[in-house]
Formats: sequence, structure tokens, C-alpha cells
Amino acid sequence: MAAPALQQPSYLLANLKVDWTNKPLHQRCHELGKIIDDYPAKELHAIFPWLVECVFGSLDGILTGWNLRFLQARSAEYNIAMDFLDPSGPMMKLVYKLQAEEYKYEFPVSYLPGPIKSSIQAGVLPDCPLFHNKIQFPMSGLLSLNPFEYYMFNFASSLIAPKNYPPGQHGSCSDSAYFVLVDTYLKYFLPTEGNVPPSPYSDTRGTVASPAPRSPSVPYVGYGGYSTSLLKRHITHQPSVNADPAAQEIWRSETLLQVFVEMWLHHYSLEMYQKLQSPQVKEPFTPTEEHVLVVRLLVKHLHAFSSSLKPETISSSPSAHSHSSPLEELKRVVVQRFVQQKLYVFLQHCFGHWPLDASFRAVLETWLSYIQPWRYTGEKNNTQADGGQNRTVPDKWASFVQENLLMYTKLFQVFLNRAMRTDLVNAKNALMVFRVAKVFVQPNLSEMIQKGEQLFLEPEHAILQRQNRVFLTPSHGGSFLSSRQPMGTDSVFKVKSHVYSLEGQDCQYSLMFGPDLRKTVLKLIQIIAQARQTAKRISDHSAEMAANSSFLSWFSVGSLDHNNTFTGGEMDDLGEGVKKTHEFLDKALDYLCQIFRLNAGQLSQLLVNVASVDDEGASKQLPDCIPSENGLVLTDLGRLQIINGLRRFEIEYQGDPELQPIRSYENAFLVRLLFRISTFINARLGDHMEALCSRQDLLGRLGRHYLSSSSVVAEQRRKSPVTRQMRERPQRVRLSLRFLASYRTLLVLLLLYMLFALLSFGVFSSTGLILIISFLYELLFNFLNEKLKTQ
Repeated sequence: MAAPALQQPSYLLANLKVDWTNKPLHQRCHELGKIIDDYPAKELHAIFPWLVECVFGSLDGILTGWNLRFLQARSAEYNIAMDFLDPSGPMMKLVYKLQAEEYKYEFPVSYLPGPIKSSIQAGVLPDCPLFHNKIQFPMSGLLSLNPFEYYMFNFASSLIAPKNYPPGQHGSCSDSAYFVLVDTYLKYFLPTEGNVPPSPYSDTRGTVASPAPRSPSVPYVGYGGYSTSLLKRHITHQPSVNADPAAQEIWRSETLLQVFVEMWLHHYSLEMYQKLQSPQVKEPFTPTEEHVLVVRLLVKHLHAFSSSLKPETISSSPSAHSHSSPLEELKRVVVQRFVQQKLYVFLQHCFGHWPLDASFRAVLETWLSYIQPWRYTGEKNNTQADGGQNRTVPDKWASFVQENLLMYTKLFQVFLNRAMRTDLVNAKNALMVFRVAKVFVQPNLSEMIQKGEQLFLEPEHAILQRQNRVFLTPSHGGSFLSSRQPMGTDSVFKVKSHVYSLEGQDCQYSLMFGPDLRKTVLKLIQIIAQARQTAKRISDHSAEMAANSSFLSWFSVGSLDHNNTFTGGEMDDLGEGVKKTHEFLDKALDYLCQIFRLNAGQLSQLLVNVASVDDEGASKQLPDCIPSENGLVLTDLGRLQIINGLRRFEIEYQGDPELQPIRSYENAFLVRLLFRISTFINARLGDHMEALCSRQDLLGRLGRHYLSSSSVVAEQRRKSPVTRQMRERPQRVRLSLRFLASYRTLLVLLLLYMLFALLSFGVFSSTGLILIISFLYELLFNFLNEKLKTQ
């Protein structure tokens, strides 16, 4: 097919803009595919930035583009978008076509993550090689990117861009087009098997121009290491003339990885974290649950990518590295070099700032995925068939645990402090505690962590001689990857380097299996035991409520509690939830005892203490409070008691009883009518009723019984944290007829009228008899009550 007559770029772009608003998506994508195939790069250059914005939306979030984050598989446009954006699809063909001509596109620095933006604006080159040679001087506020980089920056930015989507767009994040595209790009550019497919287009030199490829003979240097700036420049600015063709292709893998890590993880600076030791300062960026789930997808794939390293390349011998391909070399260092530091600070921030609700599960699973790389090795025996027992962690992962020690110990300690502030009676929160305990109870993992802590605690003088040899650069006869020195000393250096690079040289490391954390674990176990007791009480109560429910409950015969907010169906759901809670907490309790080697005597004593507190009726007492002039003020212990359901305030209506909301067992019309009648009577006869209730004889007692409820209200308010002004509010004597609007009262009156009708009584005589019987009943009740008080 002959190429069409060339048009001016502006004219081509104008036609595309018109078609974009008038034609359906499938027709637009089909025509764009033909244009990309038929037109030369010179004509396509002008439409590329516009097309990227139309697909991913604008960086400021005003334009939403194709809404890939909300485009679900059930949508008719899903397959069209996926085919167009596939690594072998038309969009990527356009990228490669422009890449071969070495076009450049500008990306605003203002839309980069905070630490990177601040560094560039301060005139400091970021550590990540991705930004080297891309910053324009004098400072213009723009990055100069090649087409592939520009595409990936916009793709990654669309995940974190603040966008207002139309209401009603809901669906699973893992089924969205964006999530599936991330997975597709990771598998294509970071393959676990084979190599990255070559580009379909090439320049005059026979290979796609890559941005400063790295020579395969130069090893990677970890972010946390002690590499020099000279070595970094050596890696970053290698000339492309002598580069290996395989290295020319792997730059796409490195670029994609660095863009994803920098745009999704590098939102919090390591320097700020080290100053605070805990990220308590409010940061301008708050990740979403969807963002964290995509990060977890990245972590899982990088573990699988790293685990696919060929066995002969795993050795740390320099001779083995010199014969390994660039892709295999990338697999060897990808997690430690690219991900560890930024993910650690990212998770620390999430652990410290995420709401105390079930959405934290996304953060938790991301953490657990990172610290379990053995789950993503692709081995068939990864999980046992019965699923009842955790398989032993292979010894080969000991070095990973040691070089990521803080990921296991520091984050575990932060999680414990978080777990003690959550409602463990909630099944979703209990599940998270169970998940963490189940991971750390895996056989051999505790021993690996303890070994790592022992290496960190070794005295400094034991590695002084080792440091002098390690700091030799390759040009001076040394190697950062050399293993000629004793392995034990080398492990000590790696662990200390890891901890000090993340926490600072003056950090105060707290042992995971030390006495301080053991006390925290014992406290958590006690809270778990208390939550189990509470869950059992709720389960028993829900079962009792279900057993007592009947047809007459519609008339409120079963309960007179005006403050009960649970219906029968809700109590059934609650009962099912607490059954799961009890199961999760039981297993978590058992796992924690195994991890920290708590003997049966210690556990029994803790459980006995909890049971004794429960037997004393602690659940019926007020939470721990301090009285003040404005009422009761909760202490930290009181808040903990409320969160875990150990104690509670009696939440009751404290306003005017006549004005409380209409109940489901009351007739709304009668409530309003009787309120008007009683208000009229109280206004006309209020003074007479006050005089009657002030008498000390039988009539006065009857008047106070029927007309005054101040004593009952005062008694109720002593059980709730009300202010002194509310306690001292005067209670006027008044008549209340609201009880006549209750369906139960109406049913009883109907039955009595029917009974008297059978006995040949008329309406008026029946009414009189009912009033006389009620008066005699209340008189007898009042008389007996007075007798009991005098005894």
C-alpha cells in the first residue's frame, strides 16, 4: 500500500482532533494504527504529545483521557484500549518510530515527586541516573526526554494524578485496564524467561538509540553502598559506540523500572525520615489504596524477575559476572539497588499515617510480599498441598533477610504499635494480625532474623580491616562484588551498611527479639486475649438475640431498650464476624507464642489475668477517665479499652425525652398528636402539677411517679460522660402521653377492650375499668416500693 500524500503536521493534528470528538474509540484506534504505519516519524512527531495526553489524561488531572484506572474488562472499550497500548501495539510502534529519530519531548519538573522536584529546583542532581543528562540548564523547569521515557513518565504519572472521575465508576483495581497494563509492561520489559524483544525500528547504525547505555563490564552499585560520584558518572555516561547490542536493548528495561520506582515510591525523602526516625511530619502526598496495590504488583514481579536468575550467575565471583548478560546482571541487583531504600521509606510513611481501618490491608500485603521473595520463585513446592503448615524458608534466603533486616524488624515493631491501637474485635483487623503472625512463624525465618541482628551487633573494630579493602574502587584493584574476604565479616559489613544507610549512623536499633519488644508482644497478646473475650460476649449476645426474636418483637415486647441500634439481621452478621475474629485471634495468639518462644506458663498467666478482669465485670465499668469541670476526660488507657471493646459508656439519649426520634415501634401520627396534647396540658396545669409533686403524702408520691422522670434521667446520666451543665439542668414536672403511641400499648389496650366486650362492657365502662385497674396497680407498686426503701 503506497504511502499517502504528506500533509503538514498541524493539518494532520487538526484532523485527528476533530475525529477524536466525533468518532467512536474503535474507529479512532484503527485509523491511528494506519497513520502510525504509513506516515514517517517527521509527520508523527507533532501528534505524539497530544496523543499521550488524550490516552493518559493531563498531568494536572483536568483531562481524564481514557480513564484506564476505571476501565474494566466488562466494558466494550476495554479490549480496544488494551490492543492499542500493548507492548507490540500501535502506540508502542509510534514510540519506537520516534525513538529511532532521537526526538526529544519536555516533561515539567513540577509534576515529579516532591523530593526529586526539590532536589532539581535546588540545583542538585538527583541520585537516580534516570535524571542525568535530562535537566536543562539554565534551569527551565523541564526535563528533556526521549519518546520512550516520555511515554513511561506519563503512564506512571496517571496513577498518582489527582483526577475527578464521574460518579458511579466502581470496580476491582486488579481488573482495571491500568493494572493489567502495568502487569503486561513488567512481564514484557522485565521478562522472567528469555530476553526483551528487540525494537521493530532501527536507526542508521542498526540499533535503536539508547540514552547513555551502561557498559556490561561495569557492575551495578547499590544506593545504600559507599560508591563514589566518579563511579556513578562512569556508569551513567558510558559512550554508546562500544556498547554491546544486548546492552542497547536492556536500557528500556532499566528506564521502565526506574520510572516506576521514582514516580510511585520516591515521594518521601530519606533525609527527612532519618532526622525524625519516624515520618510523623505531614507530607503533601498521600497514596491511595489503588496506588499501593500497583506497588505490590511491582514488588511481586521484581521478586519473580530476580528469582529467574540463572544458577551460574548467582555466584558473586567477578569472573561469573563478566560472562553474564546485561539482563542477568540486572536480575542479580534489581531489588537491592532500585527498590529497597525507597520502598522502606514509603512503607514507613504508610504505617505511620494510614487510617486505622481495613484499607490498611493493601499496605500490609505489600510489605508481606516484599519480605517473602521465596513465594515468587516459581517452584512447584512453593506451597504445600494441605496448606496447614508453613514450609521452611530455604537457607539460601538468609542473605536477603540480613540485607533487608529493617524490613523485617523495624516494620514489625511499627505494626505491633499500630495493632494495639486498632479494634481487634473487628474481623478484618484481626485478620491482619493473623496474616503477619503467620508470615513470621514460618520455620527458619526467626533464626535468620536473629542471625542478622547478631551480625549487626558485632563490634566495629572487627571489620576495620575489611573496610579498607572494600572501599577500593575497581580502578585500584578492588571490587565491590569481591568475595575473597571471609564471608562472616562480609555479612557483618552488609548488615551494618544496610541499617546505617537507612536509619543513619547514630540510630538506636531496637532488637526484635530483645526484652523491650518482648514486653510489647506480651501486651499485644493480652489485648488479643481481651478482644477474644469481647468477641465471645458479642457472639453469645447475638445468639441470645436471635433466639429471643419472634413475631412479637415487632411490637417491642422483647426489649424496651430505646438505645439498641442493632436489628436482628445486623446481629446475625455481627455474630458471623466475631466467629471469624475468634478464629483469627486464636491462631495469631498461637503463632506469636511460637515466634517469641513463650512458654505455656507465661501464656496461661496472661489469660488468667484477662479472665479475672472479665469476671470482675470490667466490661460493665466505665472506661478509665479523669473527672474535670467539663465532665469525664478519657485517658490513653480508656481509649485503648474502648477501641478493643473492653469497656464502654452507656450511650443513651440525653435530650428531652419528648423530642427523641420516633421509634420503629411507635406510630408517628400519634406521637406528634399526643405531644401537642401533653404540651397543652402542661402549659395550662403546670403550676398545679408542681404543687402536687411537692407534697409528701400519698398523692404527692403518685404525682411524682406519673408526672416526674427527673430521678430516672439523673440516674442514667451518672452512667455517661455528660457535662456539669447537663447534669445541673433542671427537670420540670410534666405529663407525658407518648407511651400511648407505642404499638405494644395499643395492642394491650385492644386486647383489654376485646376482653371487656366479651364480658358485655361498653366502651366508656371499659375505659373506666382500665383506668381504675391501672391506678390500683400503680398504687400497689408505689406502696411496695416505699416499703422496700424503708427496710
